[in-house]
Amino acid sequence: MADSGGSPAANFFEKLKAYVRTRKGTILTAEILISFIILICYAASLYSGYTSVAICEMVFAIIFLVIFTMELDKQFQVISWPWSDFIRAVIGALLYLITSIICLIGGGGDGPRIAGGVFGLLAGVLFGYDSYTIYMLIKGGAGHTAAPTDDGV
Repeated sequence: MADSGGSPAANFFEKLKAYVRTRKGTILTAEILISFIILICYAASLYSGYTSVAICEMVFAIIFLVIFTMELDKQFQVISWPWSDFIRAVIGALLYLITSIICLIGGGGDGPRIAGGVFGLLAGVLFGYDSYTIYMLIKGGAGHTAAPTDDGV
């Protein structure tokens, strides 16, 4: 059998490094990092009930990062991956915006909760930007071409 050139873990990390350099990979990596920062802030606050939002969004972003890195979206075409990613990003943006506003309004005297709320607003904007880019991809990349505008004369 032919040698694949290294261990599967090394191949994964090479693919991961290459994918993180793309725009979508950078956005997903930023979503994971900001979700982790928010998780730390909410866990350090007096009321840590909002950590579940950060955990769920971070896990979903990691799952989609692995799927897109390993190009599993091209192998499993039963699922519409752009629409699944769009729904994930929209829900993430809405949840972060709602929980951040709640934390900023009711977090008086709790510094980590205020910090988590501020980072949550930034995450809401980041997830919103991600959903916008995905929507533009879905809208423009559906395989449709422009109809000819000449009248055939």
